[in-house]
Amino acid sequence: MAALVEVKDICKVYNPGENEVRALDHVSVSIQEKEFVAIIGHSGSGKSTLMNMLGCLDVPTSGSYFLHGKDVSRMSDDELSDVRNREIGFIFQGFNLIANLTALENVELPLIYRGVGKKERRELAEAALEKVGLGQRMSHKPSEMSGGQQQRVAIARAIAQAPPVILADEPTGNLDSGSTKEIMSILKQLHREGRTVILITHDNDIAAQARRVIRIKDGKIEADFEQQVED
Repeated sequence: MAALVEVKDICKVYNPGENEVRALDHVSVSIQEKEFVAIIGHSGSGKSTLMNMLGCLDVPTSGSYFLHGKDVSRMSDDELSDVRNREIGFIFQGFNLIANLTALENVELPLIYRGVGKKERRELAEAALEKVGLGQRMSHKPSEMSGGQQQRVAIARAIAQAPPVILADEPTGNLDSGSTKEIMSILKQLHREGRTVILITHDNDIAAQARRVIRIKDGKIEADFEQQVED
């Protein structure tokens, strides 16, 4: 079976020449459908650059990236945008919610971009917010919610259209321990339901909750292993 994510020998070089920075140095990674993977590394390790590649937010200097069997490393910006919308649900550390929109409107926003009709859009957004335990908060704006609640809105936005890949970049980085536990519980539940979850983190405690850990250092894969975790 073809891998969902297949990164082959990718490099990402900034400032080519004498002062070049090699953010990724011949990285190869394969991720199957329904895996829960944590990519861990310190600041400057290359993990954020790798996330940008996996999320089709950037393209490699060399090497290839196949997502669902398609070579996305050669696509135009418009094609990449389409792939992002269709294939990937993003969850960011800073929530990235629109301040003057309600929780429901924030979740609906990507569905508008995808041309989903008004009635279906509303139903999908409401179902996603119910799923993350915010059925009573749909009309609240971000300023009226805690950090943990805002991140749950961001997760609802990511999962509303049921993308095959959930890409979470330090999703608990701005949260207290109670909210961190809630967010990780939701991500584990999504994985149990058959989603592929890729989690970018610098935190060993967070990585310890994933079935597979890929450790990156100085732009190279340092370790890649599976571990026993409690469901």
